[in-house]
Amino acid sequence: MSGPAPTRALARLFAAGPLLLLAACSGALLPRPAQPPARFLLDGGALVAPAHQAAVNAPVLTVDVPRAAPGYDSRRMLYLRRPQQLEAFAFHEWVATPAQMLTPMLVGALRNGGAFRVVVSSPTAAAGIWRLETDLLRLHQDFTRQPSRVRLTAHAVLLDGVTRQALAWREFDIGVDAAGDDPASGAVAAQAAAQQLAVAVAVFCAEQVRGTATRPR
Repeated sequence: MSGPAPTRALARLFAAGPLLLLAACSGALLPRPAQPPARFLLDGGALVAPAHQAAVNAPVLTVDVPRAAPGYDSRRMLYLRRPQQLEAFAFHEWVATPAQMLTPMLVGALRNGGAFRVVVSSPTAAAGIWRLETDLLRLHQDFTRQPSRVRLTAHAVLLDGVTRQALAWREFDIGVDAAGDDPASGAVAAQAAAQQLAVAVAVFCAEQVRGTATRPR
């Protein structure tokens, strides 16, 4: 003869208790899903302005995507705690490689500079009389000094677009202090450094155009 219904329900509860406890403990022991990394952008911003009108007979310039030195060809945000030892932040990264993000910044600054009638980024079917090649040599946050400082170094070469002969070159080494010793502050400093680089490269190219005013168009 079976017991009262409340007694049977209580018995089932006691029987299920260890299973419920095991399930709760197992859930607590499971690893939590990894949070997506914070992603940062380099863009032209306000420092690329103001724009200057190019002359009707100004030359055409093709801008190649910058090449990145080994170690700097990924989306990782890099830093230094010891000389010559690069490390990467675990939960912070760029939305694209720095070299890719520098391309539209350079094109924008060169267009606003007024030295060229047309500025296009490669690959393109347009044949530029001038061609700009750049190498990104370093972009990292340096914690070996206080406050931490972002260092951006690039090498620019202006070439004859037809013969590929190098006409002029310059290396740019830009340092910007970060407001704090964290990756977000480093990203802000890197943005400022990239904007300074874009403007400096545009000035360099404009100087070469002025210096070769007799060059055939």
